[in-house]
Amino acid sequence: MAGLASPGIDGLRRVRPVRPGDSLSLRATVQDAHVSRFRPDRGLVTTGIEVLNRHGRTVLTMSAMSLLLRRQVISRPG
Repeated sequence: MAGLASPGIDGLRRVRPVRPGDSLSLRATVQDAHVSRFRPDRGLVTTGIEVLNRHGRTVLTMSAMSLLLRRQVISRPG
């Protein structure tokens, strides 16, 4: 899988402030994935991203889109 482009970010929300010295972690979940109708060698993946502070509280959320090159699928006999 190779990244080709990032068409954009939707719904960027800053939920809580981040302070100097905070440790942050990120949780990413694939929300949608589909093959391009016009270029079947490419797919568009939408990923939900949540950034958490050291207390496990959400500080930022967003939805990011990525245009990816698809791998060739080889069918196996039988």
